[in-house]
Amino acid sequence: MSEFERAELRAFIQALPKAELHVHLVGSAGIDTVLALAKRRPEAGVPTDREELARFFTFRDFSHFLTVYWAVGSMVRDRHDVHTLVTGLAKDLAGQNARYAEVTVTPYNHLLDGLPGDELLEGLATGRAAAAAEHGVELAWCFDIPGEKGVEAGRETLLFALRERPDGLVSFGLGGPEVGVGRAQFEPFFTAAREAGLHSVPHAGETSGPATIWSALHDLGAERIGHGTSCAADPRLLAHLAEHRIPVEVCPTSNLRTRQVESLASHPVRRMLDHGVTVTLNTDDPPMFGATLNGEYLGVAETLGLRPAEIAQLARNAVQAAFLPAQRKSDLLAEIDALVTTG
Repeated sequence: MSEFERAELRAFIQALPKAELHVHLVGSAGIDTVLALAKRRPEAGVPTDREELARFFTFRDFSHFLTVYWAVGSMVRDRHDVHTLVTGLAKDLAGQNARYAEVTVTPYNHLLDGLPGDELLEGLATGRAAAAAEHGVELAWCFDIPGEKGVEAGRETLLFALRERPDGLVSFGLGGPEVGVGRAQFEPFFTAAREAGLHSVPHAGETSGPATIWSALHDLGAERIGHGTSCAADPRLLAHLAEHRIPVEVCPTSNLRTRQVESLASHPVRRMLDHGVTVTLNTDDPPMFGATLNGEYLGVAETLGLRPAEIAQLARNAVQAAFLPAQRKSDLLAEIDALVTTG
C-alpha cells in the first residue's frame, strides 16, 4: 500500500462514525492522568516518571497486566478522579469520531479500594453529562464482576447495580482472570441482572478455550462476548455465534500486548469474519496498550486487506450490537451508509 493510499484509508476511518463497546474506565486513563494520580497516591506504587511508567505498562503476560491494572485502579479515590477518567475518555473518543461508548466499570474493586459508592456514582453522572455536552459523546455503563474475587463480588456487584441503577447503566459483565474462574458460578447474578433488564456481556475466551465461551452463552445468557478469541478453535462455536448473530467484542492490540496472540497477522479475527461472525473492534484499555479505536480499524484493515465497504461493515456491526434505541441506531447507520456512498 502506497503512502497516498494509506492516507486515504486513515481519512476514511477517521470519518467513520463509530461505537466503542469494550473499554474499561480504569484502563482508559491517559498517561498524564495516571502520572497525576500516581503523584497524589504514591502508596499505589505506580511510577511518577513518564519513561518509568512506559516500562510499567510493558506487560509480560496477562497476569502481569492485571497486576498493573489493579494498581492503577487503586488510585481512583473520589468523584473528581472518576469524573476526570470519564471526560478524558470522552475527549479521546470524540477525536476519533466515536459517537457512543459502553464503558465497563467495576464497582466492587473501587469500593474495596476506599472509593465510596456515592462518590463513584457522582463522578460517573457528572462525567457522563460533560461527555455529552462538551464532546458530543454518549456514554453508557456496564457494571462488571471482578471474577477473581468470587461469588461475593458477584452478589455485591448485582446488589449495587440494582439498588443504584444509575442513568446509562445498560449491561452486566464479568472480567478478570478466566483460568480457574468458572463462569457458571455467577449464573444467579446474571439471571437476576437480565430479569431486571440489564444485558449480559461477560468476558470469555480471552485467556481460556472455547469451553469458557460456551459456558458464558449457556450459563450467563451472554448477548455479546468480550474478546472471545478462542472461538476460532471450535468450528461448531463459530457456526453458533454466526447463526445466532452473537457479536464478539474483538480487541486486537490488547491481545497482542497481553501476549495472547503473536501478531495481528495471526489474530483469529480473520477466521471469525470468514465464518460470518459479527465482529466489532474495540480498544479494551487504550493508553495502557498504546491503542486507539482508529488504530484498531487501520491495523485490521491493512492486515486483512479490507476494502472501505468492509471496514464500514465493522462500524455497522458495532452500532447494531450496541444497546442503543432503534432510532439512534438508524441515524448512525445512515451516516455510515452516506459516507460509503460519497466515499
